[in-house]
Amino acid sequence: MKDQDADLETLVGQWLTVPDLAERLELPMSTVRQLIADREILAARIGERRVVAVPEKFLDDEGIMPALKGTFTVLGDGGMNDTEILTWLFTPDASLPVEGAPIDSLIGGFKTEVRRRAMELAF
Repeated sequence: MKDQDADLETLVGQWLTVPDLAERLELPMSTVRQLIADREILAARIGERRVVAVPEKFLDDEGIMPALKGTFTVLGDGGMNDTEILTWLFTPDASLPVEGAPIDSLIGGFKTEVRRRAMELAF
């Protein structure tokens, strides 16, 4: 499991710890923890100290990207756990409209295409 966690940490690249995320969103840490518990945003334990962190790409200028929750739901309903969802979102896919991974296509505004792919995986 440690190797898988390290691979995910490297795959995602830039992470925000709960205190950093709380500061960036201007929310109390308890609210950020609740967002994670409610799967409004996904987190993973990273680093040697196994701190809870969220991929930085999950945020835009407004806060948490709105397209994420529905995408998490589709992938979760398809049987993926949080680690598998994070891995899928950050694994490069040359067939998507935006070069890079599904998260890059979400950022680029291609929510429908990303969710269509997610549904294909699920069913």
